Amino acid sequence: MDAAKLKRLLTEISAGAVTPDEGVEQLRSLPFEDLEHARLDLHRELRTGLPEVVFCEHKTAEQVLTIVERLWQSHDRVLATRISKEKAAAVRERVPEARYDPVARLLKLSRSDGSTPSTADDGASPAYALVVSGGTSDLPVAEEAAQTLEFFGSRVERAYDVGVAGVHRLLDHRDVIFGADVVISVAGMEGALTSVVGGLVACPVIGVPTSVGYGASFEGVAPLLTMLNSCATGVAVVNIDNGFGAGTFAHLILRRLRETAS
Repeated sequence: MDAAKLKRLLTEISAGAVTPDEGVEQLRSLPFEDLEHARLDLHRELRTGLPEVVFCEHKTAEQVLTIVERLWQSHDRVLATRISKEKAAAVRERVPEARYDPVARLLKLSRSDGSTPSTADDGASPAYALVVSGGTSDLPVAEEAAQTLEFFGSRVERAYDVGVAGVHRLLDHRDVIFGADVVISVAGMEGALTSVVGGLVACPVIGVPTSVGYGASFEGVAPLLTMLNSCATGVAVVNIDNGFGAGTFAHLILRRLRETAS
């Protein structure tokens, strides 16, 4: 049950289209529903403004399908992360309106158009996040972050393959970099891109270390430590390969900026 559905239900009860008893029945599952293998937090969007998201790794296809179907019954939008092609195919067989991106490994359902917030009346661009990546190999994590932002309704710009091996590529995007309200910096290897970005911009920077790199990168530990030890100020760091966490964090920043401006 998200805020839009709750408002719609209350309106229908007020108009007499739904009886109070029918309304109680629809609300009976709040605040969670026990599926035995999962307890779905159906009340989360009412509390936080963000729905529960399904992390699909290590779940069976049947578990993922059951969870997604039940969330889709109660919400106008559903997001599943780290979902394989095989599990996504199983979901889409039963829920054909689901959309799957094999690069970001995200499966999305939405009863709205999923558009980003409208441009302000004065013609000014809305607040936006910029997602930058060190290399093409970082693309799955970068896209997980970018598409998470878009799913939640935030505007996103992208600048990929702009790592420190050729830093002039990053500077070629100077206008979009300096105009961003928050930057997500996704990088593997030594992870130096995040410090470079942090030293350029006046907005918050969210570092995402990836598990991309040769053996001494220790599957993302080296860039994680580099980002945590950054000399640049205003840098926060999420866990290795956690594009979803970075996208959610950035969305919360943008959402507060929009609320403050309105």
